[in-house]
Amino acid sequence: MFSGLDKYRQAFLVGLQSNIVYRWNFAVRGFFSLFHLAAVFILWSAAFRGKTDLGGFSLEQTITYFVTLLVLQFFISAFNEDYQISEEIRNGLINQFLLKPINYFAYRFSIFIAARLVSGALVFLPLIVALPVLKDYLTFPTDSAVILLGLPAMALSAVIQFSIAYCFGMLTFWFLEIQGFVILSMAIESVLGGQVFPLDLLPAWAYAIAKFLPFYYQMYFPAAIFTGRLTDTGAIAQGFVIQICWVIILLAINHGLWIRGLRRHTAVGG
Repeated sequence: MFSGLDKYRQAFLVGLQSNIVYRWNFAVRGFFSLFHLAAVFILWSAAFRGKTDLGGFSLEQTITYFVTLLVLQFFISAFNEDYQISEEIRNGLINQFLLKPINYFAYRFSIFIAARLVSGALVFLPLIVALPVLKDYLTFPTDSAVILLGLPAMALSAVIQFSIAYCFGMLTFWFLEIQGFVILSMAIESVLGGQVFPLDLLPAWAYAIAKFLPFYYQMYFPAAIFTGRLTDTGAIAQGFVIQICWVIILLAINHGLWIRGLRRHTAVGG
């Protein structure tokens, strides 16, 4: 069994080396994200003017939430995986996987993990630069259970992120261009994933609906655990159950799209 996994370990190592080559691209992207943090600080400082809290949370807790989101984005977001998969299908590069004992999903996921490790490590460089300004606004929970719950939630979120990107990549079997689908998904994810504002600021009925959608578990769920916005053990347990269900559903959809897509695919050349 372990010998069968060695090929994916090699794919991971190759992906790690490839992404280290582009480490400066990730670092520059990380430093530009400081402008986003500056905008967040200005806007939410204005929203809190004359108030001690919004939705039961202080300005410091809100800034901590958005800093956590920034780190999570570099660790688990699928930046270009959908377009890379699309290009491999469009250019016939997936032909090399059709007659080999390699699972294409596992191969691409190995490369995804490698890329996220590199980008995730590099995002701390701009945060260290900004720490003198941010340190008075960071209020993380001190309970070690936050880490024990947050890390598996983060790992499952990464699977959801990649699985959705993989789904869009598979659409290339039917559509020449998937950009419209990706942009629409990003717009929905920005709102329902808690990247524009914390989802607990939504009306109770809207928040209840959001908890059953996959976007909630792409980013908000682990961020809410890490920052203490979500502390009720029952709610966290329910979140894990729904998150695991979405992982299973998305993996099944991915497999179905791959099988049906290959029926439409024509492999030519030697």
